[in-house]
Amino acid sequence: MSGPAASSAPFGRRLLEVAANDQLGAYRLLRLRDRGGPEFAPGQFAMLAAEQRWGGGEGERPFLARAFSVARQRGEESHYLLEDVGPGTHRLCELAAGERVWAVGPLGRGFQPPAAEGRRALLVGGGVGIAPLVILQDSLPSPALALLGFRDGARARGAELLADVRVATDDGSVGHHGLVTDLLERELDADAHALVYACGPAAMLEGVRALCARLQVPAQLALEAPMACGFGACYGCVVGVRGGRYVRVCVDGPVLDAHELERVDEHAGAPA
Repeated sequence: MSGPAASSAPFGRRLLEVAANDQLGAYRLLRLRDRGGPEFAPGQFAMLAAEQRWGGGEGERPFLARAFSVARQRGEESHYLLEDVGPGTHRLCELAAGERVWAVGPLGRGFQPPAAEGRRALLVGGGVGIAPLVILQDSLPSPALALLGFRDGARARGAELLADVRVATDDGSVGHHGLVTDLLERELDADAHALVYACGPAAMLEGVRALCARLQVPAQLALEAPMACGFGACYGCVVGVRGGRYVRVCVDGPVLDAHELERVDEHAGAPA
């Protein structure tokens, strides 16, 4: 994929103070003070770890840092969207203002801006995978419609982070009762001259990839995969691409052109 080069973030960590940890339905919005920190491109991520009590207990191995796409940068703050799905995310979700977090980033390759061919941007997200679409929407020169899918109404509160939103929920409690790809198909049937940006669960990303391939609509997909380092050293985040090759999501992605993928691997997606 042509476009932004991978970040050259230093290997050293930065110790950042928690400005706030706001409840947003089923999610938390972790706001970190990052005075003088680097600017993130939409789609890039950071590896985060709590300064204190980051581990499995006394005498046990510490947790690995967790990878999170930056959702927004405002002034000296960087924002991250979290869901409590395990011991590591639970610790980050319970952080209070004044506590501190180790951060490494920005890392990876982000989204590429639309080329000068008049295509409108369409943003498609699912679950906590909506995070990089927030900063992307902020950065685009013209308004972009966001199509967002969630399991239920509590998670659909995440849509409040974006403007010009249409929502789908699995349980029908908010918006369209069904898949967010239903909304995308309607939009592309009406006007296929678009560039799709997507991040979310693997099944959603595969649906976006297949739909865009059928309609010959370009798409950029932000993948997620298990990471131990974020620098490409551990090879824990490899995914297969066309031609029998493998790429590392942390340095060759997380954003890939959809045409590079024959399909989206089952583990290469954000939680729903």
